[in-house]
Amino acid sequence: MPTRIFQIAPWLAALWWGSLTTLGVLVVPMLFAHLPTPAMAGGMAAKLFSAQTWVSTLCALMLLIIYRSNRPLAHSGHAHSASVFIVFGMLLALLSEFAIAPKIVSRENLRLWHSLGSVMFALQWVCAALTFWKIPNVQSDLMN
Repeated sequence: MPTRIFQIAPWLAALWWGSLTTLGVLVVPMLFAHLPTPAMAGGMAAKLFSAQTWVSTLCALMLLIIYRSNRPLAHSGHAHSASVFIVFGMLLALLSEFAIAPKIVSRENLRLWHSLGSVMFALQWVCAALTFWKIPNVQSDLMN
């Protein structure tokens, strides 16, 4: 039974990475390509990025709970490195939502904050990708 809960981990990691990829590579560029004004596209993108923050946070928290629930696995090198990427990715999502997004919405030094937000989104994407990549190694540690 304990291994059954670990079967959801790859799906959570895939959801996290896939939702970031879809939003950043497909959805937001399409908004700017098809909506009448950049202001309309930016407003909609802001709402989607906010929703993405909660998807990212939920996936990260659930992954942390899953890997924390099995104490012997927590000492595995793969589980520890995956946990680092999970925590860092979640912190990036929350910082983007609560520190960066308000500056962008208020159009305060837009170029700086938008660039910083883009870098943080890209770093979060890397954290989610590395988490997704490390999950099979954590799963194999569990089986050994």
